[in-house]
Amino acid sequence: MSRAVLSLGSNLGDRLEHLRLAVRGLREVLLTASSVYETAPWGVTDQPDFLNAVLLVESAADDEWDWLRRAQHLEREAERRRERRWGPRTLDVDVVTVDEVHSRDPELLLPHPGTPERATVLIPWLEIEPEAALPGHGAVSELLAALPETETAGVRLRPDLALR
Repeated sequence: MSRAVLSLGSNLGDRLEHLRLAVRGLREVLLTASSVYETAPWGVTDQPDFLNAVLLVESAADDEWDWLRRAQHLEREAERRRERRWGPRTLDVDVVTVDEVHSRDPELLLPHPGTPERATVLIPWLEIEPEAALPGHGAVSELLAALPETETAGVRLRPDLALR
């Protein structure tokens, strides 16, 4: 049995439909999904805004590598192209955590690097799991509280959009 936190993002094409593709592809293991949020791009800023969400998933059969393979499969379904780091994408599915697993394998870093500083992950995650903790870093609520307001202000709830 494993439980994972997955972060979704899309800023190309039908952004909402790309997020929905991921939700449909994980429906048999989906515990809950956050609301949809809109955020400015991070890293490379000369690109469209992202739609973001976080999913909690659980499976008796999957380990951390299986969650990575599922994420990569969903990105391929959305025809993601990796042309530049932090560049625009149809769908990004990041494996944020899998239980208490720590991995330094370059193909699967767990917890996902940068998570403690990314309001785009922390805000939707906290929405669906108020007591969440990021392994090795502590309570998600404390990580979010430590971020500068400029980082959190750019994450805008989109109540007009639904994943299902």
